[in-house]
Parts: sequence; C-alpha cells; structure tokens
Amino acid sequence: MAIQTNIQLKQISANDACETISQKITCKIVHSNSVYLIHRATIQQLCTKRQGTANTKTKSEVQGGGRKPWKQKGTGKARAGSIRSPLWKGGGVTFGPKYKLYNYKINAKEKKLAVCTLLHNKASQISIIANNELFLEKPKTQLLLNKIKNLGLDTNQKILIIVKSKDKNLYLSIRNIHTIKLIQANQVNIVALLKAKFILMTLDSLQEIQEVYND
Repeated sequence: MAIQTNIQLKQISANDACETISQKITCKIVHSNSVYLIHRATIQQLCTKRQGTANTKTKSEVQGGGRKPWKQKGTGKARAGSIRSPLWKGGGVTFGPKYKLYNYKINAKEKKLAVCTLLHNKASQISIIANNELFLEKPKTQLLLNKIKNLGLDTNQKILIIVKSKDKNLYLSIRNIHTIKLIQANQVNIVALLKAKFILMTLDSLQEIQEVYND
C-alpha cells in the first residue's frame, strides 16, 4: 500500500560543508513489500538493456548439406548423412543461443513508486546543493574533484550527481571519472540510485523529481 510522506534531505555547501539546511520532497512510498518493488524495477531495467541478439544456426539452417557425403555401407568410414552435422566443422550448432526478447513488464506507476521509495530509503546518503555549486567556466576535471571534496565527499566512492539539465562543461569534466555519474532529473533510475554511495542533487533537480515522480 502506498502512503504519502515527506522525505527530509540535507543541503550542504562548499563554504560550510557541515551546515545542514533541511529540504523536503513530498511523494508516495511503499513500506511493506518495498524491497520486492525495488527488486522488480531493477530486474525490469536490467532486462530491458539486454539486446538478446545472439543467434546461432542449427543443422537445418546452415546452407548446404543436402547430399549424403558417401554411401551408408562399404567405405569403412563412419556413417554420415550430412556435411552440416553438428559433429562436423562448418556444421550447425547444438543448443546454441537463439534470438530472444528479455522484456520484463512493470507498470509506470510502480516504477515511479520504486524510485520514490528508494529515495526515501537512501535519504541519509542524499545531499542537496545550490544550482551553481558545481559551475565550471571551462571543462576541468581536477577543479571539479576539488569542488566535490570540499563538499565533504569521498571521490573514491560511487557518486551520483543529479541535475535538471546537463551542462556541457560539467559533463566533459565528469566523463573521465569512473566513480562519478551524471544524470538528469527526468532520467533518474533504480540501478543508478542503488549503485551510488553518495547522491548529490541540485535544487532545480529536486523540484523536477517532485513533478515527474509524484503522481
């Protein structure tokens, strides 16, 4: 059963990383069966990413092999009915992978409910920052790392940065750091939230999440 609740989040600043200004987001979450719902949303996302295009040809699909290579008896050789037998080089594949759709259906409202529930569960790992806190005049990875360290975060841990719209300089500065991921607020997903040890949100992205995920 979904209930309406307020998620209390702390706002931090590089000038005073210890300062905590309370910000809140109102959304629906699930208490009972919450792990089950998050699990379903995770499976759905991971299954959807699978292409399922691996495909091999069976004996009947390989071209050729319609003629019997030699007569059944009298040659001293083992019996053979086709040169495309799986036992032969160039033959078909036995029990090989075939094209398959791995789609896993989940309702849109369930997915939004799972995201909101996970945000509620990870509230202690979420920090709100000002919209211009990570502003860069030009792409500079080291400068960005220093800004994040000044916020009191460990850059060796997985960090998820959520913004309302991607800034080019910020994107170019982050893309070479394997521990930091940048996504837009309307693209927040279960897997990205689960992987992150720390989550940074701008004030704009917080409002966007409130609008997109609060039905």
